[in-house]
Amino acid sequence: MANIWDEIQKRILVLDGAMGTMLQQYNFTEEQFRGERFKDYPSPLKGNNDLLSLTQPEAIAEIHHKYFEAGADIVETNTFSGTTIAMADYNMEDLVYELNLQSAKIAKKVADEFTAKNPDKPRFVAGSIGPTNRTASLSPDVNDPGFRAVTFDELRIAYQQQVEALLDGGVDILLVETIFDTLNAKAALFAIDEVKERRNIDVPIMVSGTITDASGRTLSGQTVEAFLASISHIPLLSVGFNCALGADQLKPYLQRLSSNTTFYTSAHPNAGLPNAFGEYDQTPEQMQVLIEEYLKDDLINIIGGCCGTIPTHIKAIAEVAEKYQPRKIEEIV
Repeated sequence: MANIWDEIQKRILVLDGAMGTMLQQYNFTEEQFRGERFKDYPSPLKGNNDLLSLTQPEAIAEIHHKYFEAGADIVETNTFSGTTIAMADYNMEDLVYELNLQSAKIAKKVADEFTAKNPDKPRFVAGSIGPTNRTASLSPDVNDPGFRAVTFDELRIAYQQQVEALLDGGVDILLVETIFDTLNAKAALFAIDEVKERRNIDVPIMVSGTITDASGRTLSGQTVEAFLASISHIPLLSVGFNCALGADQLKPYLQRLSSNTTFYTSAHPNAGLPNAFGEYDQTPEQMQVLIEEYLKDDLINIIGGCCGTIPTHIKAIAEVAEKYQPRKIEEIV
């Protein structure tokens, strides 16, 4: 049985690219989102990408297959919005367990097929745990700064449900990602800890924050160092950043991160910054050049792509990652 802790010491591991960007290419209609099972559902369902694990499972499996084919070592489950809090937008809170379970099973089946074909390059599945669409640190009401749309306990319970289902579906890693509010992330990490204790298991955890703009802070106002301090009390497989920025804009924050942590480090930046139409123009070749700078500077253990990246980006990243050694962890003085 392959072990992620062993593999991460041998080479730079490659994470997949964007699920949403790939799904947009299918151009699914409202009817296709619904499938037969939800054809009479009272709420509009188009845009609920997590639901596609139930109504269009072949497409989800195909996307995982394309990313593994491109050279990814790790794919993320199609569960970015897989909590009762996020699913409330579609009145689908009751489906959360099934959505996460099936998403994990789809990804794991594809991963096992690739591992069986090439046991020297084992493939892993990371259970994607998104930030939800609410923030525990900030008020959504400018006239009432003390108001909160969600509590820590509500987040903790929602994350627990998601984690239980992902583990039952067979994920190898739990990925708490796109963190804009570290308090949300702490609720997720607390929930994971509780589930681990209850099940008497250990599961590798990846944590990935989001630097939202040129100020170099998360949305809830933390610097790189403050973010790191907030989540370092838990033994993690890796800590890193994803989304919001392209590879070149993200680099200075990765430098600060990698010099301040003894965890392995990860990055999955966007394909540049969005253009006026909200689209990402950075080519795989352009992104490869920028990612190589990370590798030359010994910043990274896990590298992939976020918004705008597709299998050709991941292929280019995987090709350059093969040429470099992973970042060595040294004691922080």
